[in-house]
Amino acid sequence: MTHLWIRAETRPNEERVGITPEGVARLVARGTQVTLEDSPTRILPTAPYAEAGATIVPEASWPGAPEDALVFGLKELPDDGTALRHRHILFGHAYKGQPDGQRLLKRFAEGGGTLYDLEYLLDENGRRVAAFGYWAGYAGAAVSLLAWATQRQGALCPPVSAWPDEAALQRDLRAALQGASPLPRAIVIGALGRVGSGARDLCAAMGVTTTDWDMAETASGGPFPEVLEHEVFLNCILAQPGCPVFVPAGARGADRRLSVIGDIACDPTSAFSPIKVYDRATSWEEPALRAHEDPPLDVMAIDNLPSLLPRESSLDFAAQLLPHLETLDRLDQGVWGRAKALFDTHLKEATT
Repeated sequence: MTHLWIRAETRPNEERVGITPEGVARLVARGTQVTLEDSPTRILPTAPYAEAGATIVPEASWPGAPEDALVFGLKELPDDGTALRHRHILFGHAYKGQPDGQRLLKRFAEGGGTLYDLEYLLDENGRRVAAFGYWAGYAGAAVSLLAWATQRQGALCPPVSAWPDEAALQRDLRAALQGASPLPRAIVIGALGRVGSGARDLCAAMGVTTTDWDMAETASGGPFPEVLEHEVFLNCILAQPGCPVFVPAGARGADRRLSVIGDIACDPTSAFSPIKVYDRATSWEEPALRAHEDPPLDVMAIDNLPSLLPRESSLDFAAQLLPHLETLDRLDQGVWGRAKALFDTHLKEATT
């Protein structure tokens, strides 16, 4: 019998979950054993999961889960150096040379466990089957515009917190932009993808005009002076080998209109990052960092943007992922088989 163990998220400000009570009910009906860790912060309450057939256990009890359990969470595990013996489903951020990712892979090597990275659950055409991208784009564009509005007042973006829903986010952002004339022009790179679609929809809702670029417009490899001609740049392209540089280090002191970068893809520690004016992620407490003073250039690089809209993003992602959770009894096939093969390749590279 397949045993899915849904762990509580331990990262601060993380309320999302990758499966709904309705999804649990469908898995249980198929014969899957489901265990759910209780959580006081999860956006969906525990009781409906129990009613759907999940066994409820204390949070953070997954290290003692049975050997055959598949431990399912979203964000990273506690970075405590312990060996990992289970099969884990999560966003590992471990395949692009990130230092934290290399440590994670070595923990799997020490414990004999396996990582099924949610970022690399791919169909036969290499496309992701489930992603938070739309809501990352939506929330990332919102915080970037908030940073722009605050910068006009001579300050850095104030702390942010999760919004109860999309309507509340729009109300707050409209209030911040009130009186700003003209509104900024934004360039969205990766405009045709999930992330870019979310960014464009938020901008449209706020009345912000966007220049929409995708693969065709960036195929030349750069340089791209057009980016500096917009007040806001929203990067929606994942860092990967061959990715062009959109904002070189020299852009800090260049003649530019650009004053806010929303690095929604947010992979500053990767060698493939297309934005070279900053080197660390930002946070909910400090959403933007000042990359240059005069003229100002602020970078928004929060790495858990969908968590700012935990309800919408959880429901969307869970609906995308559920059909694949229903195939966990065939781990050697399909998206799971491909994820395991990718893990094996990167594990070998990290340990040799």
